[in-house]
Amino acid sequence: MQRQGAAVASPAVSSVVTAAPGSGPADTSATDQTPTQSRRPSPDLLAALPIAAAIVALAMISAGGVDNLTATPGNTWTEIAVTVLGVATVGVVVIIGPPGRRWGLGTVLLMAALAALEGLSILWSYLPDSSWLASSQAVSYLAAFAAAVCVARVAPNRWRALLGGFAIAMTALCGWSLLVKVFPSTLASSTTPGRLQAPFGYWNAIGLCAALGLPACLWAGVRRDRGRFLAGLAAPALCLLLSVAVLSYSRSADAAGAVAVALWLIFVPLRLRSVVMLAIGAIGATVISAWMLTHGALKNGSATLAAQDHAGHTFGLVIAVVLVLVTACGFASASAMDRIRVPATVRQRTGWALVALLVLGVLFAIGAVAASSRGLTGEISHGWNELTSTNSHVSDSAAGRVFQFGSSRPTYWHEAIHVGEHALFKGVGLLGFGVARLRYTTDPSVVSEAHGYLFETFADLGLLGVVITFALLASWLTAAARPLALRVRASALDAGQSAERDGMVALAAIVVAFGVQSTLDWTWFFSGVTVPVLVCAGWLAGRGPLVAPARVPATAPNRLGLLDRLAARPAAAATVVALLVVTVLIGWMQWRPLHSAQQLSRSESANSTADAFPLARSATGSDPLSIAPYPWLCSLNMDIHNVSAARAELVKARNLQPQNPATWMNLGVFDFHHRRIAQALPEFERAIALDRTPDQTRATAISGAIQSRAILAGRQPVPANASYCSSPG
Repeated sequence: MQRQGAAVASPAVSSVVTAAPGSGPADTSATDQTPTQSRRPSPDLLAALPIAAAIVALAMISAGGVDNLTATPGNTWTEIAVTVLGVATVGVVVIIGPPGRRWGLGTVLLMAALAALEGLSILWSYLPDSSWLASSQAVSYLAAFAAAVCVARVAPNRWRALLGGFAIAMTALCGWSLLVKVFPSTLASSTTPGRLQAPFGYWNAIGLCAALGLPACLWAGVRRDRGRFLAGLAAPALCLLLSVAVLSYSRSADAAGAVAVALWLIFVPLRLRSVVMLAIGAIGATVISAWMLTHGALKNGSATLAAQDHAGHTFGLVIAVVLVLVTACGFASASAMDRIRVPATVRQRTGWALVALLVLGVLFAIGAVAASSRGLTGEISHGWNELTSTNSHVSDSAAGRVFQFGSSRPTYWHEAIHVGEHALFKGVGLLGFGVARLRYTTDPSVVSEAHGYLFETFADLGLLGVVITFALLASWLTAAARPLALRVRASALDAGQSAERDGMVALAAIVVAFGVQSTLDWTWFFSGVTVPVLVCAGWLAGRGPLVAPARVPATAPNRLGLLDRLAARPAAAATVVALLVVTVLIGWMQWRPLHSAQQLSRSESANSTADAFPLARSATGSDPLSIAPYPWLCSLNMDIHNVSAARAELVKARNLQPQNPATWMNLGVFDFHHRRIAQALPEFERAIALDRTPDQTRATAISGAIQSRAILAGRQPVPANASYCSSPG
């Protein structure tokens, strides 16, 4: 902390201690002093750039997790990289870490318990191959969280690098999403116009990036310790973030963004500066959003690619002009707020005026609702029914959906409750909800996730998973409260501590906003969003008390070599060895599904059956939980007229996933076409019992069952032999 205090305890920052968070809506943005202008790049800024690059690369390479049910190179190698880097960081800190209380250790252990339960659920999962993939991702999340806890312990002064890197990364991702609209044929010729979704391929994910970036950019816009340059750049960053939040049409992301900004304004006394920067960014975002929403080629799905290009290029010019103007306003505002000293009474009155405007806005909204045809209580009742109704649906492509309450989520939540009630203690296995729901619903939608973390956890992991989740949440809240020091008055903190508390509030707002959005969607499966948030959460858990004494070694620095340190600390050496062994094992397990998928792909493109067989067999060995190779092995056996071996492959798939209606239907179709009618009928009936939705699997099974009963009753002839194998639906 001494080094940090020297870096930030300057007259330029001292204004942050003039008001306590609980002292009312006063703003401490003004000061008599001029901000420190340093010509040399800050070490924190230099560290923030690689952090931002890593976050952007993770989002771009991992495909965002949209294909989390399949093993792709992007998902697999990013998971392995995050796991290895995370565990390596933990190992280094175990060796070089200072003595003292290990803040956040309990939270890490509870998260490890949750990850262990997710891995164990493979044993009883309805979709064990999907559970394997999802649990591998959960291990990478655990590694990222634990690494952040450890880094916060040994380098607590580097919080600016984390927060700055996060702000840069979220802004860059949102900028890319808009850039795709500017050059659609070059950057995303396969996407359709309408709401923003690049780079994740999912609008709620990029909308969430915009929401999470808001508190980080507000922090950058009001901080005083690095001069006006970074503060001025916060305005165009906020403009980009707000534009993407609007143009993604994501209601859950908008809710998360509102929560994040509210937390920042409530707990950080730099309200006037924050509101000014937010207003400048909002004006620019209004222009950008209005332009896109009023040009059909940018927002309609029927526009040709040429029309999209033409409209996109003009849209790019609009964005460029707006950003230039917003940047100029941002720099002018930062300069003015540095020069002009606002008296404390004016700041306080301004704060109360902002509160009054907010109250008046709420009252106006209530009055407008009361004056409607339904009246106040009628509108509230209608809104609640629309929000919770399982029959309420909203168009995905209409911008007006932001102002509607209805959605398909209540349907998925009710289905998750039904699934969890029938597997109350341990659930149906990680990501088993997508198959388990089929027996409890007639909704034809293809849904793999329950679109809500708590509902998904209850369905997949039962009460055991819910209990561990709430214990983890309580542990994290307790740990995160220490660096926030909300009960400590600002006057009791020095300049460095007060500045750090503002940064910790920004980190907490990011994590809480992510949690809010995760209650409404399934974006925690997107590594490009979730890993950075977990790093922020881990930092808060591992930082320890904000007002704790600086960690200064009582003796001379330890200059022992790495091996000497390990020899001097046998417990640490044993821990490091164990971590290395576990990391190698986990990395190998994370790679196996990808290796299996690649072997199967090579088998399917082989020139001959003789070449295809060994590759397909190897695919089953690489991922013994996947059913994907078995229909292909069935086809290969039929090519050599080995009917019994072909059927045996489908039986293996059925035995791996007996709760999956597709495996029963495939086997039933095979037996039916090979005149095993007495065997086919119960297989069709089992598929029908496991799937009540009007999909192709159920339709095929019903047709097969009707024909099988007719044949067994003598009303229909037995079909001729046919070489038939089907892939799982």
